[in-house]
Amino acid sequence: SGHYGREMKIEKKQQAANQKGNKKKDKKKGGGGGGGGTGELSPWPSYIQDRITLFDKLYAEYQEYLSTRERKPIQITLPDGKVIEGESWTTTPFDVASGISAGLAQNSVISKVNGVLWDLDRPLEGDCNIELLNFDSREGKEVFWHSTAHVLGEAMERRYVGCLCYGPPIESGFYYDMHMPEAAVCEADYSGLETIMKGIVKKKQPFQRLEMTKEDLLEMFKYNEFKTRIIKNKIDTPTTTVYRCGPLIDLCRGPHVRNTGKIKTLKVTKNSSTYWEGNAEAESLQRIYGISFPDNKLMKEWKIFQEEAAKRDHRKIGLQQELFFFHELSAGSCFWLPKGTIIFNTLQKWIQEEYLKRGFTEVITPNMYNTKLWETSGHWQHYAENMFSFDVEKEKYALKPMNCPGHCLMFGHRPRSWRELPVRLADFGVLHRNELSGALSGLTRVRRFQQDDAHIFCTPDQIVEEIRGCLDFLQAVYTVLGFTYELKLSTRPEKYMGEIEVWEDAESRLKQALDEFGAPWELNPGDGAFYGPKIDITVHDALRRSHQCATIQLDFQLPIRFQLSYNAPDGTEKRPVIVHRAVLGSIERLTGILTEHFAGKWPFWLSPRQVRCFIYQNSF
Repeated sequence: SGHYGREMKIEKKQQAANQKGNKKKDKKKGGGGGGGGTGELSPWPSYIQDRITLFDKLYAEYQEYLSTRERKPIQITLPDGKVIEGESWTTTPFDVASGISAGLAQNSVISKVNGVLWDLDRPLEGDCNIELLNFDSREGKEVFWHSTAHVLGEAMERRYVGCLCYGPPIESGFYYDMHMPEAAVCEADYSGLETIMKGIVKKKQPFQRLEMTKEDLLEMFKYNEFKTRIIKNKIDTPTTTVYRCGPLIDLCRGPHVRNTGKIKTLKVTKNSSTYWEGNAEAESLQRIYGISFPDNKLMKEWKIFQEEAAKRDHRKIGLQQELFFFHELSAGSCFWLPKGTIIFNTLQKWIQEEYLKRGFTEVITPNMYNTKLWETSGHWQHYAENMFSFDVEKEKYALKPMNCPGHCLMFGHRPRSWRELPVRLADFGVLHRNELSGALSGLTRVRRFQQDDAHIFCTPDQIVEEIRGCLDFLQAVYTVLGFTYELKLSTRPEKYMGEIEVWEDAESRLKQALDEFGAPWELNPGDGAFYGPKIDITVHDALRRSHQCATIQLDFQLPIRFQLSYNAPDGTEKRPVIVHRAVLGSIERLTGILTEHFAGKWPFWLSPRQVRCFIYQNSF
């Protein structure tokens, strides 16, 4: 499951083919037990025992290594500043929690040691700061669901003939992908998988962490071409970790819950087909989704939530209220009916009125460009497969998937003076992105869309004021819509362009703007775009679901690529900074979110039917 937090978003149309029961073989031929009406393989695949044999050998060597480590007194600092004495290579976070209270130890899902997620049973190595996280925390949920993905992976290996691929946590639950060329998962399989998973939970299988060399990893996973690809292509260090729970041993960074018994309730929720790493030219995989909780009450609440979400499904309400529909002859492109068009136009007009108040100038740019534009911007090298391209008079053209390169041409078409800056260009132009058909989902994932896109060309000294203006803008809009939101500052990633000094200066300016704005915000280290830091905005709807609509990003690279400049007061040529900014984001996506947020009960100002006349006749 390894790269936890990574969600594969490319899905094909859900398979409906029934899986026929696997033929049972002679139990004496190796592996493990099965059956019990679950469709479990009997015997289990031979690679399971081969994997365990190698793990046991290496784990014994690791335990011997641990025994040679020098034990020293260490100081463990809690969040409140209290210091606890411990011993290096002996004391674990679970020991710390148990020393405070049995309840804390029981409720803790994972720990954080010096800001790094750490298994509760993994020995501490030196003086450290420690936090204990429960399921209520975001990271606690991710670890809990990641661990349950391993339980699902174990069940899948025991149920199907195939090779596990990725199995990460997602926003609400988890999934696991498996390559099974001769089978397809169907809903009839769910109860059998759940039975196997509940058996795994009942056994309270411990999660064991082991660091292995690439050579040993390739030997352990030689039966699985997908894990082998990850080891060869994704691991750039001499060693990495695997985790074992029961017979499952998986390539994984972890961390995990202490044992499978922490999972009190679980459910397989759906299945679909997808592609290996989202590549439509690669192998087709079967994906199984699930949800789990440490408390039965939480599962009951989740089921009620799902029932309410189903009632609010924007695709259903859109048809019922005659707002929009989709047709296979233009997949991923919305047909806006008259009432839906009223909502679309009302949202657009509202933002246009805000533009007048806030100094934005609306422009119109072409829908298609010669691909030389995208080569200059860098999008062609990294984004070509997501663009609709075609030949025109022996030249390659493409429909625009974003507006920023066109706005760069607009800014650079004549000399600019510092007196003109900031230049705020806004554009509701039609955008196209070549999403795979299986990824399309109503209004929330489309191929053709429009957004309240804007780009601010400013001087470095104007960054703070412009960012603060963007934050004021989104607060005004989200307050009207009834959204709450969270702000995160995403800083320089490992792979970045430009000079560190420029990055650090930009990040400090964003921090200043966020502090002056006054709303709470969090630091999200290393998650910025390669071309500049950004502010991630997550909104929460009436069902407390999270959505990303707005974006505020700094960009130092496009001005360089397009050789943009302005005349500074001292007569020299200076490079502007670009702020990428959207508040509503895609109007299509936002309409889908609002439909479910309001449950189809539109506020008066946005309602497509504001007045309805009834004929009343006195029967006398």
